[in-house]
Amino acid sequence: MNKIKLGNQGLHVPNIGLGCMGMTGFEDANMYGKADEKEAIATIHRSLELGGNFLDTADLYGPFKNEQLIAKAIGTDRNKYIIATKFGWEIDDNDKVTWTINGSKNYVKKAVERSLKNLKTDYIDLYYMHRLDKNTPIEETVGAMSDLVKEGKVGYIGLSEVSSETVKKAHAVHPITAVQSEFSLFERTVEEKGVIKTLNELAIGFVAYSPLGRGFLSGQIRSIDDLPENDFRRGIPRFQEQHFHKNLELVEAIENLAKEKNVTSTQLALAWIISKGIVPIPGTKRRKYLEQNIEAGTIVLSEAELQRIENIVPLGTDTGAPYDEFSMGLLDY
Repeated sequence: MNKIKLGNQGLHVPNIGLGCMGMTGFEDANMYGKADEKEAIATIHRSLELGGNFLDTADLYGPFKNEQLIAKAIGTDRNKYIIATKFGWEIDDNDKVTWTINGSKNYVKKAVERSLKNLKTDYIDLYYMHRLDKNTPIEETVGAMSDLVKEGKVGYIGLSEVSSETVKKAHAVHPITAVQSEFSLFERTVEEKGVIKTLNELAIGFVAYSPLGRGFLSGQIRSIDDLPENDFRRGIPRFQEQHFHKNLELVEAIENLAKEKNVTSTQLALAWIISKGIVPIPGTKRRKYLEQNIEAGTIVLSEAELQRIENIVPLGTDTGAPYDEFSMGLLDY
């Protein structure tokens, strides 16, 4: 796989990572369908065989089950993988999510020790603040994360879903290696708000989660009924009646272009992101989809093809909000 320099602090990663969130459920609910531990572990191993060793997780996923699954999959091969995990959604001592964001110095220290334990490792390659704690100065949070780097518990630090202003404040405290936000043909807020421009100016890498529009761009969702009844996506405006059919038309146009190039709509959507120097981390828990995703990293798009994609979904296209109202209120835009 092609490698890319993520930020300017020395971290190099494959040009496409593996989002692991869907490999475990959340509390009693499924994430993107029912989890299958055996297949999930096989997917992580297959990824490594193909050169894909950049795994993305978070303490929130499960909570904790996802980090524990990764530890089980990796076993004694810790040095072969680059692990990114996140903190910030407060999880109490009963392993329950409180649904508040906590970026205080004390909580950062508590959260990292918990993640190290669950991952069965003594260091985390890339440690992200999952969301901005609007009640704690970003300088305090990043200062605490900086301490973790000095202690050798964390290699590089990152932020998630933050504004240009927050990035600049944080970067002044300790060099930020990467920012992770939702980004796809269906979600380009970070581009519209100038965040990507800021990252380029500061030589900070950008990692795109949900690069397939939470599965919409895969072309496998043809009606709202294709989503399981307890699927969290049913609560997202993008998948609801007022946007669904218009979005489906966009997907069909992307599929037509993909067929011309003899690739899948998924691969085309990922190749478009990679062409921008951005690292997508599509989530999958099955080997067959992982292999298709990794192949996207080898696709070269011409300027004409890139323009045709942009013409299908121009910057500013309204495909519906990526989250429900509560979660939208936690974004730093």
